[in-house]
Amino acid sequence: MCDLAEPWEHGTIWRASRYPKYWSYNLVRVERAPAMSAGELAGLAEEALAGLEHRRIDFDVEPGAMRGELEALGWRSWRLVLMRHECASQLTASHRVEEVAYGATRELGIAWHAEDYPGHDVGDHLQEAAEVAELRQTRAFAVLEHGEPVGYSTLERIGNQAEIAAAYVTPERRGSGIGTALTLAATAAGGRCDDLFICADDEDRPKQLYTRLGFRAAWTMTTFLRLADQ
Repeated sequence: MCDLAEPWEHGTIWRASRYPKYWSYNLVRVERAPAMSAGELAGLAEEALAGLEHRRIDFDVEPGAMRGELEALGWRSWRLVLMRHECASQLTASHRVEEVAYGATRELGIAWHAEDYPGHDVGDHLQEAAEVAELRQTRAFAVLEHGEPVGYSTLERIGNQAEIAAAYVTPERRGSGIGTALTLAATAAGGRCDDLFICADDEDRPKQLYTRLGFRAAWTMTTFLRLADQ
C-alpha cells in the first residue's frame, strides 16, 4: 500500500500517497529508542507528514517517559497488542452472523469514527478504506436486527496470513454477545491461514475477550496520534 519507505536515524517513515487519509499507512515508525526529546520527535513527524490532516508516530520499543511528554504536547496515545490465534475458543456464538458486502458496514464505520473522534469529519477516509478493502480481499460479517447491521467485523488477507481488522458493535447492543459472535465468524473465515491476527488495546477489556477466543499476545506497540482539527 505504501509507495515510500524512508529510513531515518531511529526507524522508518512510511507514506501512501494514494491513501493520504489512511492513518496507519502514513506515519513515523520508531524502531529503536530515539536519542531526542519528545518535542524534537514531534517536529520530525510534522515535517515528515506535512500536508496530511494527521500526524502519527508508532513505537515498536517502549516509549517510556516520552509517552507522557507527547500527551502533554496534545497527542493521543494507545498501547496496542497484536494477538495471534493459537487455540480453540472457550466461547460459542449466541447470535446469527451473516456475510455481507463491505459497503453494508459504511454507516457503522461512520458511527465508530464519530465515537472515537468526536467532531472530526471522516471525509474521504471511508472511500480509501473501501479501495484498500478490495485490494486486501476483505470479507465483512454483520449481525442484523430488523434488516440493519448492529455490529460488524472484517477479515483482511495478505498472502496466507489474515487479520481481523475491525470489530465494532453499536453502544446500545454491547455486552449481549454480538462482539463474540462477530469475532468467531471472522476467525472461522480465516481458519485455513498460516497466521491469523487481531489487534486490541492492551489497556482495555477486548483483550480479555480475545484471549478467551483463542488469541495470544504476540507483539506490542504504542501509537501516538494528533489530528489537525483537534
